[in-house]
Amino acid sequence: MTIFWSLLRKELLDAIRDKRSVMAGLYYAILTPVFTAALFMLMIDKFSNVEDVLITITNVEQAPDLVAHLKREGILHSDDDAEQVAIELIIGTEYGQQMARGEPAEVILIADTSNDRLQSSVRQIRGALGQYSSQMSALRLIARGIHPDTVRPLNVQLQDRATAESKGGMFIGMMVLLILLAVFIAGMNLAIDTSAGERERHSLALLLSHPIGLRQLILAKVGAVSVFGMAGLVLVVSMSKLIYPLVPWQEFGFSIHIGIEFMLAAVLVCIPVAVLAASMQLFVSFMAKSFKEAQTYITFVMFVPMALSYAVTFDVATDQLRWAPVTGQLQALIDLMKGQSTPLLALGVSCLSTLALSIALVLGMERLLKSEKIIFGL
Repeated sequence: MTIFWSLLRKELLDAIRDKRSVMAGLYYAILTPVFTAALFMLMIDKFSNVEDVLITITNVEQAPDLVAHLKREGILHSDDDAEQVAIELIIGTEYGQQMARGEPAEVILIADTSNDRLQSSVRQIRGALGQYSSQMSALRLIARGIHPDTVRPLNVQLQDRATAESKGGMFIGMMVLLILLAVFIAGMNLAIDTSAGERERHSLALLLSHPIGLRQLILAKVGAVSVFGMAGLVLVVSMSKLIYPLVPWQEFGFSIHIGIEFMLAAVLVCIPVAVLAASMQLFVSFMAKSFKEAQTYITFVMFVPMALSYAVTFDVATDQLRWAPVTGQLQALIDLMKGQSTPLLALGVSCLSTLALSIALVLGMERLLKSEKIIFGL
C-alpha cells in the first residue's frame, strides 16, 4: 500500500504540473453551466415575447370578423408585396355567402412548411383559425336552438399530479447529462498523458524498471484519473448550483433546484462512473501507438456512453437502461432531481456492473503492459 500511495501521489503531482490537463476540466466545469443557462435564457425570452406575425390576406373585405380575430391573436395583414411576405391567407370570394348558408367557408393558407423559421408562425395561424372555427360552430348551433355542449359528449378534466420539478422532463435530463459528462472530460487529457504521453517520453519504461508491481502502477493511474474526473464533477455541480437558479424556469412551467442532497448523491453515484471512465480511457490510450492516435480513439470510444446517456435523456428504453452501467446512475440522478423514487436494486446492479467492467479493463491493461510492443509503442 505504501508503494501504491507513493505512485498515486506521483501521478497527481505530474497531473497538477500539466496545466493543460487541469484547465481542460476547469473550462468544461465552469463554462458548460454558463453557456447552458444563457441558451435557456434566450429560449425563454423568445417564447415569452411572442412577436406579431405579418401575413398577406387576400379578399380582406369578405371576412372582416375573421381578420379582426386574427389581429387580436397577433396575426396582422401586411400590404407589402406577396414576395416579401412568406405566408399568405386567401379568403374565398364566396366566403360571406357560405357563412350565411351555414356551409364550410373556403380559406387557403399558403406557406413553405419546410422553412424552419415559418413553422412556429404557421402553427400560430392554424391555431387562431381553429379557434375561430370553433366559435363559429358554437354560434351556428345556438342559432338552430342547439346547445354547443350537445356535440361534446365527454367533459374530460385532467388532474395533473406532476410536481414543479418533474415537469422539466427533457431539460432536466439534458442538464444531468452535462453534469455526468464532466467525469469523462475532466480526466481525459490526464489519461492520455499518463499512458501514451509517458510512453512517447520514454518515462513509462523507466518507471517499470523500478521494483514496483504492475497492478499497483495501473491502479495508481486509474486512481489519479478518477480523482480528476470527480474533481470536475464537483466543480460542475457547484457551478450549476450557482448558475441555474438565475434562469427563470417558471416561464416554462417548472422549476429546477440543485440542493445539497442532489450534490452528495451525484458524488456518491458517480464514483463508479469515474473509475470506469478512467479505466476505459487508459486502456484505449495504452492500445494506441501515439499521443495523437490515443486522442482520436478516445473521442470515438466516448460516443458509446454518450449515446446510451442520450437514450436515457430522451426517454428511450429507460426501464432496460436502468440496469446498465453509466445509464443507471444517470437515470437515478434524473429521478432524484425530479423528486421521484429510484429503484435501489437497479441502481445497485448498475453500480456493480460499472465496477465489474472497470476491473475487467484493469486486468486487460495489466496484460497489455506485459508486452514490450505496448510499452515501447512498437
